[in-house]
Amino acid sequence: MTAEDQIKDTVTANDVVLFMKGTKSMPQCGFSSRVAGVLNYMGVDYADVNVLADDAIRQGIKDYSDWPTIPQLYVKGEFVGGCDIITEMTLSAELDQLFDDNGVTYDRDAAKRIREHNG
Repeated sequence: MTAEDQIKDTVTANDVVLFMKGTKSMPQCGFSSRVAGVLNYMGVDYADVNVLADDAIRQGIKDYSDWPTIPQLYVKGEFVGGCDIITEMTLSAELDQLFDDNGVTYDRDAAKRIREHNG
C-alpha cells in the first residue's frame, strides 16, 4: 500500500484526523501541540497520525493536501488547515460550526471558554 493509499484510508475511515509531529498525548512540536491541545480540550474524538514515525507519510501528507506544513487537520475526509487556520477558526467559532455541520461531537462549553480566555 502506498503512502497516498494509507492517508486516503485514514482520512476516510475517521471523522476527524490530525496529522502531527508526535501523538495527541505527547506532541513533539509547538504547532502540533497547539492543535492537539484545542481538540483535546474540546473533547473531540480524533485519530492522530505521528508523521515522525514514517517518512513516506510525512512527505505524503504534504503532497496529498498540497499544503507544505504539519500539523494538518481533516474533518470527514476534507482538509481543513494547519495550526494558524485552526487557531483562527477556534477563536471565531468557525471550528464549532464545522463540527456541527459534520456531526462531530465536542464540548461547546470548552470551545466557549477558549474564546473567553483568548478574546
